[in-house]
Amino acid sequence: EVLTLLVLMYPLLRGLALQLHSALTGSYIPGTHSIAFVNCLNEQIARDIARAIMDKKLAAYVNILPKSSALYFWKGELEESTEILLLVKTRTSKIGELSNYVRSIHPFETPEIISLPIDQGNPLYLKWIEENVPRD
Repeated sequence: EVLTLLVLMYPLLRGLALQLHSALTGSYIPGTHSIAFVNCLNEQIARDIARAIMDKKLAAYVNILPKSSALYFWKGELEESTEILLLVKTRTSKIGELSNYVRSIHPFETPEIISLPIDQGNPLYLKWIEENVPRD
């Protein structure tokens, strides 16, 4: 029973230990922040979605990358288009809320909303993200 309890509690205990270590040493906990990628049909839609994300305080920073070519399968057919890509910097804990919100306002039937955790980076920049995206 004790062993089972320890195995079940390991993720929680590890997370608490990392947070305590981070608080005491000022070090970054890998994965605390993420970059989300959101594709958009054109620059106006990209700006509107980026502003909506910022207005909801779901991110500290959004890059709007210029037009790029895209190839993809849609409904069994190979498609080619141009898109604008958003790079959204936020807390990892906000990714679910960000994804739900973007899907609710995005004109695409199935918008691309994917994220990658940030493993390392400039500690001052990562702290700035944390200060500008409210906790849950």
